[in-house]
Amino acid sequence: MTQILLTAPTPLVEKRLEGRFTLHRLYQAPDKGAFLAEVGPSITGMVATQSGGLLGEDLLQHLPNLQIIASFGVGYDHLDIPAIAERRLIATNTPDVLTEEVADLTLGLLLATIRQIPAAERHLREGKWLKGGFPFSPSLRGRRVGILGLGDIGLAVARRLEGFAVEIDYHTRHKRDVPYTYHESPVSLAAAVDVLVVLTPGGDATRHLVGAEVLTELGPDGILINVARGSVVDTEALIEALQNGTILSAGLDVFEDEPRVPQALLDQPGLVLLPHIGSASVITREAMGQLVADNLVSWFETGKPLTPVVETRPFLR
Repeated sequence: MTQILLTAPTPLVEKRLEGRFTLHRLYQAPDKGAFLAEVGPSITGMVATQSGGLLGEDLLQHLPNLQIIASFGVGYDHLDIPAIAERRLIATNTPDVLTEEVADLTLGLLLATIRQIPAAERHLREGKWLKGGFPFSPSLRGRRVGILGLGDIGLAVARRLEGFAVEIDYHTRHKRDVPYTYHESPVSLAAAVDVLVVLTPGGDATRHLVGAEVLTELGPDGILINVARGSVVDTEALIEALQNGTILSAGLDVFEDEPRVPQALLDQPGLVLLPHIGSASVITREAMGQLVADNLVSWFETGKPLTPVVETRPFLR
């Protein structure tokens, strides 16, 4: 039976693979080196997750017969793509099935941050409403929203924003045929808007793309929303911008050193901070788990993965 390595707990995937493949759970091994020495040569498929850390040569060297890495998630910055390509492996992800869910969460986070919904609820729960009303909040009315990264999720967010009758600007690697205003750089985008929604991939190419210069251009009424990767935003620059009033507020679903969140962000009033739940609904995570399993099944049955992000082996036709 085909041998599959699991680098981190993925119950939604595991229940779909049980019985079809033999599963080896690296995350349960007390001695990972001994475990890999024993089962590594038999492994031909792997399931990877962001929580499993960077997957690169340190692990791949123990898996000489590996063919495919099926990643749980749309991002693949946790995969060492050059190392994977060098070994002529296939890597897949789970796009599309989480697009609408993440877009919904993005709008919810945006509204919660601007209208201060969590703080208003705390005001009520703590009995403060009996002593006086909640302070007036800023509004989405009259704002211009910039989307940094107009991929599938960015487009889904833009479609939702159209219903709020706000102006929409964007920056992405290539100008798209859309009815929104394009900007050549993140800095020029930030200068034109007062809400910046970050939806770019992670990885070295976008690390600290949103730094002090972008935040300065966003301005004192500016609101930053990040549902992409924590690495895209320079945390220290963001903390300084919030403390100095360079920007007004932020709503964050992702952080640079998850699950650790800097105390300076926790102490900052008005922020809305979420534990990376962009796609974390039952229906969407079920669909992601199914797609991971389907990618493995498709590869071993037909030689063709469903959603490849790295294609370095000839596919069967």
